[in-house]
Amino acid sequence: MEHTTAAPTGQLHAVLVLAGGSGGIGAHVRSLAQGLSAHGLEVTVCGPAETDERYGFSGSGARFQPVEITPTPGPRTDAAAVGELRRAFARASLVHAHGLRAALLSDLALRTARAGTPLVVTSHHANLATGVERRLLRLMERRVAKNADLILGASSDLVARARSLGAADARLGPVAAPPLAAPAGGAAERSREAVRKELLGGKERQDRPVVLAVGRLVPQKNFHLLLDAASGWRGGEEPLLLIAGEGPEHGALRGRIKSEKLRARLLGQRSDVRELLLAADLVVISSRWEARSLVAQEALRAGVPLVATAVGGLPELVGDAAVLVPPGDPTALAAAVSAVLADDDRRAALAEAGVAQAETWPDEAATVAQVLSVYDELTGER
Repeated sequence: MEHTTAAPTGQLHAVLVLAGGSGGIGAHVRSLAQGLSAHGLEVTVCGPAETDERYGFSGSGARFQPVEITPTPGPRTDAAAVGELRRAFARASLVHAHGLRAALLSDLALRTARAGTPLVVTSHHANLATGVERRLLRLMERRVAKNADLILGASSDLVARARSLGAADARLGPVAAPPLAAPAGGAAERSREAVRKELLGGKERQDRPVVLAVGRLVPQKNFHLLLDAASGWRGGEEPLLLIAGEGPEHGALRGRIKSEKLRARLLGQRSDVRELLLAADLVVISSRWEARSLVAQEALRAGVPLVATAVGGLPELVGDAAVLVPPGDPTALAAAVSAVLADDDRRAALAEAGVAQAETWPDEAATVAQVLSVYDELTGER
């Protein structure tokens, strides 16, 4: 491990780093930036300019410094990013990188500019690549695991992986779901009936069951599995499947819905997930892997029954408060969705259990307190 504890003077200055295309990572970093700033830390967030536009780091009490860290490597872009990070780390007491790309470039910048500054890395994602790409990513993961002073895994499987790759110190660092945004401009929240009327339109029966999925349209989320399942709903009235999110698989998913005549709609990127949950009878997660899925947390907190694949950190997150099915099995997924929709009592029990399970999770304040404790430990503060 290259980095050793550096004793800062004065106010602790934490630099948080994230890459582009960060998804839920951005929401977590925004929550940390705001919480740490409120505790009196000087906080700088480094990331692509579009992340500030999307997550509002500049309005969180932190300073934002644009650094174009791309989702994939590139010699020129990486060299430029490392240079920008060196400048950002000049007064850092500690660097906290989120995700593999941000961690790799942060490690490079620290080695050439601020040796001795502690490096904390939060691991948010599993390595789902195949073939040569998987081997290359594993080499990068091993480098980060060995060079970081501390790895925080968003789920227990990520902690175990970091240890297996050589991390000297790896711990669980849960990612709390931020509160769902209220309607903009102080507008009153719409009723369930009003939201369903908009979503179902005039051609659908207003009492038709609504199944909701939320996430980036990328292979990890495996929405193609969900469409496979949608062709095999059994029993009762066929539900309407709504998928909220954008991503590279949009065209392929839209093509399947049209060609297979599936009762499903792509809603695109939405900022009203709170209202979508209000209208849903059931939330489905069909992912190949998840850590502490924000969608799962939001659904259970809202009292919406959840059916999900038993992958990554989902089982430990939801406990007995959701129906879990084997990953990659559309028949099992379709059967579970159909069974829950057909049983009013079971849906009510799942809703109640979900709210109770959510009470056991650390909230944003507890998450910030844990991270602050880690910073104090590594910098020798307090």
